[in-house]
Amino acid sequence: MTDSFDDRVLALAALAQALQQVRTTAETGQSRSDAASAVIDSVFRIDADSVVDIYGGVPPLHPGLRLLRDYLGRQAHDDAVPKLALAVMRLERRFSSEPAVQEAVGSSLRRLAPQAEAHGATHPDVLNALGSLYADTISHLRPRVMVQGSPHYLGQAAVVAEIRALLLAAVRSAVLWRQVGGSQWDLLFSRGRMMESLARLVP
Repeated sequence: MTDSFDDRVLALAALAQALQQVRTTAETGQSRSDAASAVIDSVFRIDADSVVDIYGGVPPLHPGLRLLRDYLGRQAHDDAVPKLALAVMRLERRFSSEPAVQEAVGSSLRRLAPQAEAHGATHPDVLNALGSLYADTISHLRPRVMVQGSPHYLGQAAVVAEIRALLLAAVRSAVLWRQVGGSQWDLLFSRGRMMESLARLVP
């Protein structure tokens, strides 16, 4: 993998896309299936050759790329996704310092991969398994990521499972962002270069 700004922007856009779907699912009870599938699929692509391959190409990340462009260009005014993103980034640092948790997550994903391959990563059974994996591992780390939404939907097991699966995907993208050289300093001092990448990546 390279540490180009395009790779950093793709990983950060995937993080934003996953968290936007967390918000949508928590508020309405269902995600946008194509946007959710693109990021949840990525948790099973551990050994991909490039960032683009991890997400199945650039087009599946167009929702996240446009969202990131709006935030970096100060066109978006909802601060819920940025707050969630900062919480996930803090959680990722803790996750990355816990080899035992990383191994538990990795081994579980390898066991689930054939089922995801056969039925799709957003099949209810796969989402339930991913949700349980997140609950049994990453959710025990601190700081916890707190999701707000409709109590009606947050009381439904299937909705909670999908939110947890999306949070797992968000952590995966945060890990990737670090791996390709991303840091929170980029958000403060490299907006111009990130916007240049977005201009190349977003139609």
